[in-house]
Amino acid sequence: MPNLPAPLHRALANGSLYAVLAALGFSFKAIFVKLAYAAGPVDAIALLALRMALALPLFAWLVWSSRGRGDTPLTLSDGMRVALLGLFGYYLASLFDFYGLQFISAGLERLILFTYPTLVLLIQAVIQRERPSLRTLAAMGLCYLGLGIAFVHDIGTAGGGNLVVVGSLWVFASAVTYALYYSGTGMMLKRMSSMRLAGLCGTASSLMVLAHYLLVADVAPLLQLPGAVWGNAALMALFSTVLPIYWVALAIQRMGPTHTAAVGNLGPVLTVLASWAILGEQVSLYQIVGLALVLFGVSRLKPAKKAEAQPGSLRQDREDSGLNGSRQ
Repeated sequence: MPNLPAPLHRALANGSLYAVLAALGFSFKAIFVKLAYAAGPVDAIALLALRMALALPLFAWLVWSSRGRGDTPLTLSDGMRVALLGLFGYYLASLFDFYGLQFISAGLERLILFTYPTLVLLIQAVIQRERPSLRTLAAMGLCYLGLGIAFVHDIGTAGGGNLVVVGSLWVFASAVTYALYYSGTGMMLKRMSSMRLAGLCGTASSLMVLAHYLLVADVAPLLQLPGAVWGNAALMALFSTVLPIYWVALAIQRMGPTHTAAVGNLGPVLTVLASWAILGEQVSLYQIVGLALVLFGVSRLKPAKKAEAQPGSLRQDREDSGLNGSRQ
């Protein structure tokens, strides 16, 4: 890359630019959903079907591009686990999120989703029968205090308190299903790279979403949707679904999972700024305080001492890379 400016060349080489691009891509998902809803009469399942249909060949590309990296051959039980992870991680989590975005702001949606690490820790505590530490409980308390501040603000300004509650419950259900997906990835990441797993789960969930849509609707209404809806769905599939997954893998290869996760904390901030600049959503002092508390609480969930994995592997340190990073 001899023609690139020196700072950009360094950012690519050390992975920081890939981490920032991934955080930006993930943060714009809610923006594209909101723009699509505003562009034409489209419901959650139709918009999700568009997104996953357009993302399906890109997920297949992820699987193809990650082949031959020491992954063990997949067994039938592996295939069942991948299908189950796809059901939770990209099908139900996305569907519930799209339902919720019909009723709440993009900024509140991102804050609710960003609390999923607390749910992962609770799930792990139940499975391992371990009591969370006081530090973990205090960090969780900060997260939900900040979320409560932002939630109360949205109820007071949205003009439809009941709808905000419904939308928030849908998005929280999305966070729960994504936490279940994340909690189940550990065994599979021992057998394949994170990029290959994301591609396989994305492919499985795309087929599930399309089957769901075909069971409840016809293809014809999709073809009649405005071009702006198709455009936002395409941007969501490329820039906020597949490319961020690829960029995260490249960032982890170069800078390790902990530093990549730290950059991922930019996600909610970028979503709030984008929703203000593009969607015209109001940003108040309550939202800023709530955002700060959620970000600080999530940052405290990271293990106090964790050896930084060596760059070059896509399977490193599952807890560091997920409990403090971008949500796909």
